[in-house]
Amino acid sequence: MNFALSEEHEFLRTVARTFVKNEIDLAPLLIPGATVDDAGYASNWKKIVEVGWPGLIVPEACGGSEMSCIDLAMVVGEMGRELVPSPFFGTLAATWTILRAASPEQRDRMLASVVGDGASMALAIADADGASDGPSSDTRATQKGDRFVLNGSKSFVVDAAAATNIVVAADSAGGRRFFVVDARDAGVCVDVLPWRDVTRQVCSVRFDDVEGEMLPGDAAEVWPWVRDRLLLVLSAESAAGIERVLESTVAYAKERVAFGRPIGAYQAIKHALADTFGTSECANVATLYAAWALSQQVPDASIAAAMAQAYTSDAYIAATQQSIQIFGALGFSWEMKNHLYFKRARANATLLGQASGHRARVIDMVARAAA
Repeated sequence: MNFALSEEHEFLRTVARTFVKNEIDLAPLLIPGATVDDAGYASNWKKIVEVGWPGLIVPEACGGSEMSCIDLAMVVGEMGRELVPSPFFGTLAATWTILRAASPEQRDRMLASVVGDGASMALAIADADGASDGPSSDTRATQKGDRFVLNGSKSFVVDAAAATNIVVAADSAGGRRFFVVDARDAGVCVDVLPWRDVTRQVCSVRFDDVEGEMLPGDAAEVWPWVRDRLLLVLSAESAAGIERVLESTVAYAKERVAFGRPIGAYQAIKHALADTFGTSECANVATLYAAWALSQQVPDASIAAAMAQAYTSDAYIAATQQSIQIFGALGFSWEMKNHLYFKRARANATLLGQASGHRARVIDMVARAAA
C-alpha cells in the first residue's frame, strides 16, 4: 500500500498554500479582544468562493468539483496551517449532511446556492450539553399540515452567524431528522459564544416557531457518516498546524542565543523538537490514512477517522505547549501567534468530542467487528 502523495495532490497543496499565504492575514488577531471579524472572516470567505473551494465536495452534477477526501485534506490542511478565519467548516458540515440526507431534488436545489452564489451554511446538531448522538432533547419539529415548525435550541454551532441556511437535527413524530431553515427567519436567534479559538466562530442558536424543510434521510444513519468526515477535517487542520508550529519553533531555536549559543544547540531543546517532529510525522500518516479510507469507503474508515482525530488532537496540544515553552516569555505574549495555535489545538480537541471519547468508540467498533 503506497501512501505517497501523487503529483496532483502535491500541486493542489502547493496552490492552496500559496493562496493562503498571499491572501490571509492574522495580524489583526494579535490584539487583545480581537474577533474573527477583525481578521477578515467575511472577506476571506469571498476569496475562498472565488477559487471554488465551497464546491470541492459537491458532485459535478450540481456544479461542484467532487474531489476526494484526500484532495480535501490538502486544502483543509493548508487552511489549518494558517488558521484561516472563514465559514468553511460550517459549510462543509451542512453540505455533507445535505448530500447524505436530502432527496435528489433537494440536493440539487440547496447546493446550487453554495456553488453558484457562494452561500455559507452551518450544521446545528449538538445540544446544550454538547451531545450530538441519539435523540435531540433540546429541539423538536412539529408537523402542521405540510409544514414542519421547529422549537428549541442548539449549541456549539460553527459559523451559524454567517450562515444563509442552517441544517438542524431535531426530533419529530417520524424520528430524528434533519431540517433546513432560513437563518434569516425572525424566529432564529444566533448568539456568538466566547469561544477560546478566536480564529473560528462558534454560536448557540435558538429556534422559535421556525419553519423548516425536512430531509428524508434518517439522522441516526446520516450523522455518523458526516461525523467521520468532519473528524478528518479537524485531523487535517491539526496535522498541518503541528507542522507549522514545529517550523516556527525550529526557526526561533536557531536564532535565539543564550549563554553564547543558539538554544537549539542544547540537548533538552533538541529532544523536545525531535519529539514534536515524530508526532508530526505520525499525525500526517494517520490523517492521510483516514482520508484514503474514507475516499475508498473501506470497512474500517470510521475507525481510521476516529483514531486520526484522537491522535492528532492530543499531539497538536502537546506541540503548541512545547512551542510556547521553547519561546519562553516571548511565547506568552499576545503579539506572537503561539497563543492562536494553542487555542486552535485546544478547541479542535473538544469540538466533536474529547480524544478519550473517540478512543472509546474505536474500542466499541473493533469489538463489534470481532463479534
